Amino acid sequence: MYIDGAKKLDRKFYLNDTLEVAKKLLGKTFVRVLNGVTLAGKITETEAYVGAVDKSAHSFNGKTKRNEVMFAEGGHLYVYFTYGMYFCANVVTGKAGVGDAVLLRSMEPLHGLSLLSKNRFGKTEITKREEINLLNGPAKICMAFNITKNENGVDLLGNELFILDSESVPEQKIMTTERVGISKSKDLPWRFYIRKSNFISKK
Repeated sequence: MYIDGAKKLDRKFYLNDTLEVAKKLLGKTFVRVLNGVTLAGKITETEAYVGAVDKSAHSFNGKTKRNEVMFAEGGHLYVYFTYGMYFCANVVTGKAGVGDAVLLRSMEPLHGLSLLSKNRFGKTEITKREEINLLNGPAKICMAFNITKNENGVDLLGNELFILDSESVPEQKIMTTERVGISKSKDLPWRFYIRKSNFISKK
């Protein structure tokens, strides 16, 4: 499927090294077709989770019913529930059985702003400040795109949820930092964001 000439990312993209995928996802377009409406956002911030060495990864202690999608082949969506309130969406990476994923932390809204706003704020007309805050957090992304446990395991090569190869961000425009909101393996510099973007969860 194409939007503005961009092609959907293929399976090979997701099978690459998790840290590289986390950086290469920056600038790509995340798309959901919801009730015939196309919702889209430019990925501006990601975090990598490498199960074999990362104590904060859900897969660190092995496969469970909750995290089994993380062990699927790269290119599936892993959705988890946290704090008893919020969903967070991750892109599974690597070969089947690996247990790696990239958390989608922030996006810039591109298409379907009215429905994204209604899902997130309960209204279709929003201020510029609200637009900046619309998708600048993993739980906010799931609320705006109406992603729940029902989307856990969705293949990103399908036509409902997918990512377009719309833009490549050069290395010099990528900021690398420690991850936020975790207590284990905090020192790992596996959070990446577009340096001058206003649509970031935390700079």
